[in-house]
Amino acid sequence: MTLLLAVISCVVAGYFLVALGWPLRYRSVYEWLLGASLSVGFGIGVFSVIFFLALVAGLTHLLVLDLGLVALLAGCLWFWRTRLSSVHARAAAGMRSPLPQWLDRVVMACLGLALAAAFYAAILRSIVHPHGEGWDAFAIWNLHARFLFRGGAHWRDGFSSLIPWSHPDYPLLLPSAVAHFWTVLGHESTAVPAIIGLAFTFCTVGLLCGSLGVLRGRICALLGGLALLSTPLFVEQGASQYADVPLSFFFLAVIALIQLADGRGALFLSGLAAGFAVWTKNEGMLFLCALTAAHVIETIRRRTVQPKIYNTAQLMAFGIPVAVFVALVVWLKHSIAFPNEIFSDPQTMLQKALSPNRYWAIIQWFAKDFLRFGEWWPIPSTLLLPALYFLTAGERSKPASPAFRASVLTLFLTLAGYFAIYVITPYDLYWHLRFSLNRLFLQLWPSTIFLFFLALPHWRPEKVSK
Repeated sequence: MTLLLAVISCVVAGYFLVALGWPLRYRSVYEWLLGASLSVGFGIGVFSVIFFLALVAGLTHLLVLDLGLVALLAGCLWFWRTRLSSVHARAAAGMRSPLPQWLDRVVMACLGLALAAAFYAAILRSIVHPHGEGWDAFAIWNLHARFLFRGGAHWRDGFSSLIPWSHPDYPLLLPSAVAHFWTVLGHESTAVPAIIGLAFTFCTVGLLCGSLGVLRGRICALLGGLALLSTPLFVEQGASQYADVPLSFFFLAVIALIQLADGRGALFLSGLAAGFAVWTKNEGMLFLCALTAAHVIETIRRRTVQPKIYNTAQLMAFGIPVAVFVALVVWLKHSIAFPNEIFSDPQTMLQKALSPNRYWAIIQWFAKDFLRFGEWWPIPSTLLLPALYFLTAGERSKPASPAFRASVLTLFLTLAGYFAIYVITPYDLYWHLRFSLNRLFLQLWPSTIFLFFLALPHWRPEKVSK
């Protein structure tokens, strides 16, 4: 009963946070799906931070803190709603699919079958591999969770340089969330990390379908969800208890909320999602740098012909939550954990950066993984989507928005950052590429699908008669 109360508190806290930042009207199933997905993901993120801060401060009685957070967010939401009665949210509630009815039903049935198959496969993998599938699950993420849960006053010992293979400098969203629910439960349970992994997996699908449905309508939502669920690696990694799918959720949340933003509220939530990404994996900091650089470039480019993209209040709404999480991660890395081994030897980094052979080897491996990513046969999905985009190039009527171009540039800059890390990696280059590159591609895959369907020509669906 206590665990159920904690789970409900987690989702409700996420819902209040989403409603406080950007209250949706929930006029369509897509807005419900978008709001529910964000609520679960943000709720887990908030509970992770609450646990870690309570651990640092030596506080106990987590359930009291959880309920206090829910009450605080509820009070803020009530106060905010009394000050702001109008809500500006887009919706496609009155639209129906431009496809023939029979074809629309076929697409819906395919999505339902893909969802059922993905859920079955994920559950089966979780049962067969209760401690996670792969080294990183039990030797990094769940190990950190156990140190946080069991350590008591000595929890910092889990971030010692004596166990460098556990990557003690990694951010702690996933381990802290797992330890939070273990603490409420009173004992460790392999079901907790498995359920959190599944929650992020299917909330990523819900976030993709919901945001596409709000922005582009029913058919894009169905096809976007089908494209993601049909990617075997996504379902496999979602059930593996790694942090790559949770990171892809927050990447997608940042980009989708920027596209949906019509004020400070959605940008605040986008900044919060970026902060959660930083708190999830080291790649989140790279994504944040790429996002900042992309928007600076777009703002400079647009300033000569149009006003800047965001005003000062909107930049503060995005920047304040980001600054809080960056400060938290910097404090973790410099006060508790030891420095990351990738940047530990500047001289060796420089030598590797000046080696042309490394660049050529990485380019070859990127090309190979790009063609086989997703394990779609006979046509790779990474070739199919660009082909469909260029086939419809002549039908697009209006240019892409600055936020869309900045989002695309963000993904390219993030990918370039991944490339640069491989150039200077202290590990064996081929080993590092073999066991990580496909997961790095996966981190960007949901956002890529979202931007692809956002870039397609605008169909002209008919309004449903009332």
